[in-house]
Amino acid sequence: MKRAILSALGAAAAQYALRAASTRPELERTNFRGRAISLAGGPALAASASVTGAMGARSVREGAAVLTAGLGSGAVGLYDDVVGARPEQKAYKGFKGHLRGLREGKITGGLAKIAGVGASALLASYLLGSKRGKAFDVALGAGVIAGSANLLNLLDLRPGRAIKASILVGGPLSLGRKGTALAGPLGAAASLLPQDLGEQIMLGDTGANALGAVIGVNVAARTGRFGRLVVLGGLVGLTLASEKVSFTKVIESTPGLREIDGWGRRT
Repeated sequence: MKRAILSALGAAAAQYALRAASTRPELERTNFRGRAISLAGGPALAASASVTGAMGARSVREGAAVLTAGLGSGAVGLYDDVVGARPEQKAYKGFKGHLRGLREGKITGGLAKIAGVGASALLASYLLGSKRGKAFDVALGAGVIAGSANLLNLLDLRPGRAIKASILVGGPLSLGRKGTALAGPLGAAASLLPQDLGEQIMLGDTGANALGAVIGVNVAARTGRFGRLVVLGGLVGLTLASEKVSFTKVIESTPGLREIDGWGRRT
C-alpha cells in the first residue's frame, strides 16, 4: 500500500513540477530531430524523484542520502544544461575540453557537473554509513552513485530511453522491503514517459543525473563491499565502452533492445 501511495505521489509531484518549470524560456531547446522541446522534464523529475525517494527511505540517514544525491546531482546538471548551452562554452566539450578550460581559467558547466555529482555522491555514500572499512566502502558507494548518474545520462540521447532504462533496472530493485525508496522516483519517471516519448520534454543532465543518482543510492544501500565492487566494475566498463562505441548504434542493431527502445516513440 505504501509503495502504491508513493508511486502515485511521485507521479503527481512530477506533473505539478513540470507545469511550474515549463514557463522558463531558458529551458527551451532543439532536439536531435530539430524540433522545439523543453528541458522542464529535468527539474520536474529531479525534485519529485528526490523528495518522494527520501519519503520512502528506510531510515533518516538513507533519506538524507537520497536527497543529497538526487538534488545535488540535479542542481549541477541544471547548471550544465543552462550554462553549458552558452556559445562560449561550446568550445569545451568532453572531459579533455573541460580540463583545457580549467587550464585557461574557465570553469565550464561540464566540469562543475562532474565535480558536483562526485561531491554529492561522496556525501550521500557517507550518510549511508558503513560498519567496517569505512573510507573504502564510502568511496565504493560514491562510485556506484556517481556512476549510475553518469550512465543514465549517457543513455538520454533519444526520447524515452533513459526513463525506460530506469524502469527496467529500478523495477526489480523496487520489489521487497528494501525497495520502497524507489517507488516514488519510478512513479515520477513513468508519469513523464508519455511526454518524453512525444518529444514535448527531455530530461537533460538535470533529470537523468538525478534519477540515476537516486537509483545508485538504493543500490549502494542494499549492497556490501563485494556487491558495490561488482556494480562499480560494470558501470566503469560501460562508461569506458561509451567512449569507443555508440550506445545508439548498439541498441538499434540488437533485436529486442531495438523494439523496446523504439516503443511509443514518434516516427
